Amino acid sequence: MSGRARLALCAMAATLMASCALLPLVDPATWFLQAAVLLAIQTGVGAAARRVPLARPLTIAVQALVTLVLLTLVFAREQAVAGLVPGPDAFRYFGDLLQAGTDDVGRYSIPAPLSDGIRLMLVGGVVVVGLAVDALAVTFRSAAPAGLPLLALYSVAAGLADGAAGWVWFLLAAVGYLVLLLAEGRDRLSQWGRVFGGGPRTPGAGPAESALAPVRTGRRIGAVALGISLVVPLALPALDGGLLDAAGTGVGSGSGGGGTISAVNPLVSLRDSLNVDEDREVMSYRTDSEETQDLYLRIVSLDEFDGTAWKPAKRHVEDVPESFPTPPGLGDDVRRTEIQTQISAANWYAQDWLPMPYPASQVGIDGKWRFEPVGRTLVGDHGQTTRGKEYTVRSLIVQPTADQLANAPQAPEVLKREFTRVPGSLPPVVARTAREVTADAANDYERAVALQDWFALEGGFTYDTEVQVGSGSQAIARFLRDKEGFCVHFSFAMASMARTLGIPARVAVGFTPGSPQANGRTSVGLRDAHAWPELYFEGVGWTRFEPTPNRGTVPEYTRTDTPGTTVPDPDVPSRSSSTEPSAEPSSSESCTAAEKKLEQPCGSESPQAAFGVTDDDPPWRWLLLLVLPALAVLAIPLLPMLWRLRARSVRLGGHGRTEEAAAAATLAAWQELGDTAWDFGIAPDESQTPRGAAERIVRVGHLDPQAAACVHRVADAVEQVLYAPRPRPVAGLGDDVRRAAAGLRSTAGRGTRLRALLAPRSAVRVAWAVSDRWATLRSRAAARWTALVRRPSGQGSGG
Repeated sequence: MSGRARLALCAMAATLMASCALLPLVDPATWFLQAAVLLAIQTGVGAAARRVPLARPLTIAVQALVTLVLLTLVFAREQAVAGLVPGPDAFRYFGDLLQAGTDDVGRYSIPAPLSDGIRLMLVGGVVVVGLAVDALAVTFRSAAPAGLPLLALYSVAAGLADGAAGWVWFLLAAVGYLVLLLAEGRDRLSQWGRVFGGGPRTPGAGPAESALAPVRTGRRIGAVALGISLVVPLALPALDGGLLDAAGTGVGSGSGGGGTISAVNPLVSLRDSLNVDEDREVMSYRTDSEETQDLYLRIVSLDEFDGTAWKPAKRHVEDVPESFPTPPGLGDDVRRTEIQTQISAANWYAQDWLPMPYPASQVGIDGKWRFEPVGRTLVGDHGQTTRGKEYTVRSLIVQPTADQLANAPQAPEVLKREFTRVPGSLPPVVARTAREVTADAANDYERAVALQDWFALEGGFTYDTEVQVGSGSQAIARFLRDKEGFCVHFSFAMASMARTLGIPARVAVGFTPGSPQANGRTSVGLRDAHAWPELYFEGVGWTRFEPTPNRGTVPEYTRTDTPGTTVPDPDVPSRSSSTEPSAEPSSSESCTAAEKKLEQPCGSESPQAAFGVTDDDPPWRWLLLLVLPALAVLAIPLLPMLWRLRARSVRLGGHGRTEEAAAAATLAAWQELGDTAWDFGIAPDESQTPRGAAERIVRVGHLDPQAAACVHRVADAVEQVLYAPRPRPVAGLGDDVRRAAAGLRSTAGRGTRLRALLAPRSAVRVAWAVSDRWATLRSRAAARWTALVRRPSGQGSGG
């Protein structure tokens, strides 16, 4: 067998071994045999085309054409011309199958049934990846880059699958890639002919054995590398992450016709939006309720607990109903009041989940949204976010009595089994402490109140936004020991302890009610972000508790008349120390001692703040050795985007106190505005004046009046710098550029927005700068060389 044929077989084997990671996703796994047959035919066609030989692009085209015919024969025979040639009907049928497969992926949990749509996605994906691997490794004889499509295939499977056998699929994929590299090495080595070098390392070793030495060395290196990749994670147990690490679930850009919530942790977008220094207004609302102290704006519930992280479970989503069903567990005898709330989200606040009072009964909002019935939440579809949204929510204020909660019957067995599940890795001190705190309680309601009061009043806990408690399975135990933390720590700990007592519990993430304003609306700011536990009581449903000291309001049904209590009065707004309306965004009413001493604003109370890193985390040297190479490889395609983000930050970060610095900051903002317009397809025209360039950006970009005014303000500031004798510094240019960029983004198509983010046109400035720098260095080097070799005058040869 020739070296190329051997390499082609290894490429096919590597693809099949990587695709084994897809096996747990569907049942039955008969698709795998079908994919293997099609992949073998595709590989044989490639080998025959290279033997003819055909040109490389033509070889790939022939393989792709044969693969398309094979897929048509298997999946769209009735729609094809003569049962074999794909025509318009066949391609239309492929599209319908892919749409159906996407819907099925969202409709079923893992393992999903093997429908025709899912089978096309699996088989088609494997043969497409196999074609890419064969083209790179065999046709272009470069096996190393062939690992990228293999990595993509494995990553998709690993991101969807849930199971402890993930290391097996990783091992198979890694072995397949190493075999491919080894086959390429042997093929290259065989082309060298006889290896000439030093004498044999062992007596009697001939040339053939010496020639195999590099191959054996490669085997050893590959085996050692693979062993390290498998063993090192086992030796670093702290890599299990913190309680708010990426959950692997969250919002997806579903098809709009079914789907599940998956792929992104909902706290990620919340963290990105809240991770700013100043307390900005997130949203404002107006409600017809006279009492707003319990009007928490809930985003999502975290109902799956694995010992180190709370995260939303993978749930089925559906079209938003006209009226929501009755909240689960809510009986007719519980007092309730229906209210209406009109909410306006800030233009900068892009959250995938819709903040709403809980439980909502009806939502009026435009855009693409999906309804998750278990958590009663709305999640954006196809990239839909809350940015600048105005919507109306009808919701219930549920007011149970203490007697109704105390006399609540047992929860349904199915619900109790799901929401009282705790992992075996949870430290025993959590359950033991829960039993000790609730030893005198007679029922689940009294146990819940005892836990809340222990955290908020009696347990000696301190509210501190800067505490670093640690990560990993011991995080809750460490928090119970040190008794310092903020809302995330308190809510996670109370929900975990409630579950150990058999009380169904989950964690809600959202915002406290905010602060009333002079205009009759209520403002919700960054530091109103909060997390709180919800416990289930049959007859009442999911019920809010507040264990965090000095945060939010303690529900009326859990309040006691103990003298000297420090529980906040529920009649006092959650974020203000005064009932007087305020014209300013809300701020935290609890600060650390260091912040008070320095008279600094209170620390952000965003629930994305994870349990910090402690000495239990892995040594940073190991992390660098393991993570940095992988990040470097993955970051190469993202370099243009990273450069633009860095350039935008630098250009808009300057303020300038002197005239020169202010002028430089203005010119930098103008350059950033021009590059942003360029990224969205409006190429710069250096011949125009700033005013003319601004008019062109507004006209071509179809900007709304507000964004157009921002563009003109920046242009006016630039004209002052260029032409005024003493230019005046202009404040807010950075915000003007950002608003203008948002306007360009809102009018651009999806493809344009994607290119502006991932492949910005203005990134070519880097190439220009490198070219100019290279030309300068060459001219300097040439000048120096000329100076060295030039003969000084008057020193001609003597005679």
